[in-house]
Amino acid sequence: MKKPIIFALDDDPQVLRAVTRDLKSEYRATYRIMSTDSANDALEALEDLKKKNETIALFLVDQRMPEMLGVEFLTKAKKFYPSAKKVLLTAYSDTDAAIKAINDVQLDYYLTKPWNPPEEKLYPTLNDLLDVWQLDFQPEFEGIKVLGYQFSPKSHDIKDFLSANLFPFQWLDVETSDKAKEIIELHKLTTSDLPVVSLADGECYKNPNIVELATALGLNAHPKDTLYDVVIIGAGPSGLAAAVYGGSEGLKTLLIEKHAPGGQAGTSSRIENYLGFPNGLSGQELTHRAITQAKRFGIEFLSPQEVTSISEKDGYKNITLGNGQCISTKSVVITTGVNYRKLEAKGIDEYTGAGIYYGSSMTEAQACNNKEVFIVGGGNSAGQSAVYLSKFAKNVYIAVRKKDLTSSMSSYLIDQIDAIDNITLLGHTNITEATGTDGRLTELELSNSATSETKKVKADALFIFIGARPYTDWLALDIIKNERGFIETGRDLTRYNNFKQIWKKNREPFLLETCNPGIFASGDVRAGAMNRVASAVGEGAMAIKFVHEYLAEI
Repeated sequence: MKKPIIFALDDDPQVLRAVTRDLKSEYRATYRIMSTDSANDALEALEDLKKKNETIALFLVDQRMPEMLGVEFLTKAKKFYPSAKKVLLTAYSDTDAAIKAINDVQLDYYLTKPWNPPEEKLYPTLNDLLDVWQLDFQPEFEGIKVLGYQFSPKSHDIKDFLSANLFPFQWLDVETSDKAKEIIELHKLTTSDLPVVSLADGECYKNPNIVELATALGLNAHPKDTLYDVVIIGAGPSGLAAAVYGGSEGLKTLLIEKHAPGGQAGTSSRIENYLGFPNGLSGQELTHRAITQAKRFGIEFLSPQEVTSISEKDGYKNITLGNGQCISTKSVVITTGVNYRKLEAKGIDEYTGAGIYYGSSMTEAQACNNKEVFIVGGGNSAGQSAVYLSKFAKNVYIAVRKKDLTSSMSSYLIDQIDAIDNITLLGHTNITEATGTDGRLTELELSNSATSETKKVKADALFIFIGARPYTDWLALDIIKNERGFIETGRDLTRYNNFKQIWKKNREPFLLETCNPGIFASGDVRAGAMNRVASAVGEGAMAIKFVHEYLAEI
């Protein structure tokens, strides 16, 4: 945490040097000492300090200055730092003005010059004032602040990106937050600038796109080299495992992620069946551990960056990135995972990002405080989200098409849900329409397939966790996929009539190899995958073993 500031102002350079020396001698361990001999410069500095989220604990200001009187300065300074303690340095002839200032600017104390010795005439007074200030002082959040409208899709995208990339931030709703209004006024922002991201140093980014924001936060979206041993596309559990093993085994490894590391597992509020963690761990914790481990082994990580195509030339795989850059690699591991399918119901698209969200509930959990929340889906991700949201919401409703959750959710999660009073299961239930007011979701229409009953219910938020659609639409290369779009690998490829037309090696494909030699697939994007975090991690590690075997051939 930044040290609070004691700010000294005196137009007499000799007096200013003396007071600054005495302040530093006594308070430098706990406070930063700033000083200036110009009242006008001081006011400019205060505005800049406020923009940079600095805190001033105490002003020590001379009364008689040519640019303005000390009382006048303190009146103007109060606008920026109303809670700072205010002490006036006066000559004996100025005591009447100082006494008057006690009421006019809520002056806390006045000291007559000279103050020697400071141990008797300066420090005891300032110590008392600083002690009182510390009792009331509440440190502000020093990290990233996001200002916007709660039900703005762009605001949600920024919050989701920051959360997924493990950047702590403070959300400030411009309609309800006094702090948001203060920042808007201080930086002279308008509604067209929203959402605004204010960094820890106070710099504001107006309505930023994700790449611009990522660059400002120090993320890397540009590769350092043009040739790699292996490029891993997708940083879910399988991609992260492949990166760890690729880096640890000496391969020049590049990991590319379109959005944020962790994949769907990274958005999970609690993973309780992962080996070695008897008390469970969050998806964010697992992701943080894995990306730290991978980087320790020297892998290069690009995020946010999208791969738009893979082609082959002269035995190398050429990868084209979303920004038009091209890189070459000897091998590729595709671990792009799956996306949730869209819910086909009237009004869903209209309110997506404004009360309706796909996947992770962690970003919007605080906004669900004491609200009516619905979840669609019967898998583990839906169950984990329900358990997490139940801590905030008034009621959580899980809508599933089947009678219950037994066929799609782990028993430990079902037991947890059964034990939580404010979670209700709605079996045989479909959502047929979403409606709202003022651009946000307010109501859902539910249809019961068992009774044919239709009803409308109040809904403040809807989180969708339905089905798995592989993220493979971008693949233009001749890579065989099944009818659902999942990538086929290994011996399963031989079932396809066009396999021999594509595969020209004298051996069979390795277990995780696609029909294109040297291109592998692991994790949920692969046909026949187990859809478990542990199996995805295992496949990522296996993929690197087969990469070694392939590289030995070329």
